Amino acid sequence: MKQLSIAVGLFGIAALVQPILQRNYAAAVLGIVALLCAFTTYRSAGISSFLKIFVGIFSTETIVFGAATLASRTGLWPHFLADYLPPESLPLAVAIFSILVYAVAQLRTVRQIMRIADRYFDAGDGGTARIWPLRPFAALERRIAVAMVVFLVVLNQAEVGIVVRLNFFNRAWFDAIQRHDAATFWQQLLFVFTPWAFVYVAMTVVEYFTQSMLVIRWRRWLTDHFVSRWLNSHNHYRISLISGQTDNPDQRISEDIFRFINGGTDGSIQAFGLYDFSIILISTITTLVSFSIVLWTLSESFTFPGTNIVLPGFLFWVALIYAAAGTLITHMIGRPLIRLYFQRQHMEADFRFSLARLREYSEQVALLGGERAEQNILGARFGALVANYLDVIFRGMRVRAFTQTFGQLSPIIPFIFTAPFYFLGKIQLGVMTQTAQAFGRVSDSLTFFVNYYTYLAGFKSVVDRLNSFDAAIDQAQALADAGPARVIGAAGGDIVLDDVGLALPQGKHIVDAKHLDLAAGQSVVVSGPSGSGKSTLFRAISGLWPYGEGRIKRPDRADVMVIPPKPYIPIATLRSAVTYPAVPGTYRDEQIRVALIDAHLGALVGELDHEEVWSQRLSSGEQQRLALARALLWQPDWLLLDESTCAIEEELECDLYAMLAKRLPNTTIVSVGHRSSLVPLHGRHLEMSPQGDHFALRETAKADAAE
Repeated sequence: MKQLSIAVGLFGIAALVQPILQRNYAAAVLGIVALLCAFTTYRSAGISSFLKIFVGIFSTETIVFGAATLASRTGLWPHFLADYLPPESLPLAVAIFSILVYAVAQLRTVRQIMRIADRYFDAGDGGTARIWPLRPFAALERRIAVAMVVFLVVLNQAEVGIVVRLNFFNRAWFDAIQRHDAATFWQQLLFVFTPWAFVYVAMTVVEYFTQSMLVIRWRRWLTDHFVSRWLNSHNHYRISLISGQTDNPDQRISEDIFRFINGGTDGSIQAFGLYDFSIILISTITTLVSFSIVLWTLSESFTFPGTNIVLPGFLFWVALIYAAAGTLITHMIGRPLIRLYFQRQHMEADFRFSLARLREYSEQVALLGGERAEQNILGARFGALVANYLDVIFRGMRVRAFTQTFGQLSPIIPFIFTAPFYFLGKIQLGVMTQTAQAFGRVSDSLTFFVNYYTYLAGFKSVVDRLNSFDAAIDQAQALADAGPARVIGAAGGDIVLDDVGLALPQGKHIVDAKHLDLAAGQSVVVSGPSGSGKSTLFRAISGLWPYGEGRIKRPDRADVMVIPPKPYIPIATLRSAVTYPAVPGTYRDEQIRVALIDAHLGALVGELDHEEVWSQRLSSGEQQRLALARALLWQPDWLLLDESTCAIEEELECDLYAMLAKRLPNTTIVSVGHRSSLVPLHGRHLEMSPQGDHFALRETAKADAAE
């Protein structure tokens, strides 16, 4: 940006000196604004990377269009290109746009939006792209993205230029109709409208393709980014512990990211994302400048109604006042929509999640006869969703009633003001229709906020949800090193707890372990009443629990596996379910079959390629045995069994522990359970003993180890 700011500054000096030398002081405004543009361009090095693209485009255009203006003033512009000379107001306008982008970048809401967008445009990842018919090439992903945005903006500006050209065609064509001039009629239709119309269509097709490629690349990268941050260092687990936890991370990743980039559909309403608003806003600004010049020129001799007072650019000022009033009223009516859209997304996600949970636990619901209760729960959630939807409808009706009234009045206003001049014969039909079109374009541009208010409200709610999700990940990441200090001991050594105190997320103290040495090779069982903190102790040993103090020493490079009471089983083939979380191909099919047989699941060995919802197909005991089969494949150094056989009958439980001892001779097994039958199966017994308002871990008499 520094080099660009210097170039803009040099142009600004030239644009300031040249009119002063010619004593045309009014024209020096371009030089003054260009120098201010140079300053903001220099300062833009510190703004959002996404917005920096637009500063770069507008500042570059300030130099390009400004050079053409200086060439015209000094007589250096070629005569045969006179029809292609940009208006003198154009470099001034793009310089102002550049300044405005810098100013907008300072707004708090914009910084919140760009905090998410800039992740992609600051990425250091490599990528590949192809410009047909050339071969694919490799480049940094952010540079590919920047090139695509620049191309799309310039293409969009060219489309606006064609629309302006067709506006002048419209004037000449209607004048020819009024004069019954057939030659001009056909000449304008065949040699002006037709070629420009086809060029415009081709440009829109290219724009659509490029836009689609940018959106999918952007979404893929941002989705990978959020998924990676969410899963990194167990953040997904710690988010669930945070008070006021972020709801439905799945929706925020799968839906909100796409809506943030490219809108999508919100019910029956088309929504817009950051890309849409960026390009639409650029198009709107470009249209506003281009047609403001046309409208000002067409109405520069119009008089104030009922008087002979000439008001230069009369219709431009009418459009400005009309749009400002409409924008203010729309905001006053529609402001509550932002909150309502945020609530809608939350309620929609909760309703979908409840349906998914019902499907997952359909057997338990059926066994309990809980269908009526589930219907009440779903009815309450859907009722809240309907109530919110009705609030959106009633508020949207008010906004729509005003905006539609506003839109219906807009087309006739220019005719009202131009009709007296037309009927007096001061202007032709072509001028009248051109003026009406220009007024409509300027009015539409100025009423951007009115036309897109509901979309902006929906987009703001998406931004708020992604920012709160991002903040929750940051908060979870900050807890990564919280809790008892983790110390690395000698390889193959013991797990040692010193002065460990564990607490709940709300701060309540639950477990004390002043000193505990879990010796390698010694099987241990931990018992105690429900809620005494046994599972929390396992989480702390695993390094998951972030609430507490003390020190936990684990052997260097020790492989620790924890099996909970209800193991996670992905919806996949049986092979993938048994080998989870190993990548496909880690274990041979023969190893998997042996593990299933040893875990007393031999009936399943012929179904390795069968894909099913195994958490519904298998009983609770079978699911626990499947988790033990995973341990046989994994062969960890430490196996922590958290009520991992509570759904298995005691006789089979005894056989499984004997099998684990035989098949995993180098694995230290530590179990948590309520059953007294577990005690004889281990060489050591620890018990959670009440101590005031919490529990303390104490040693009991040594249990007789199972043979």
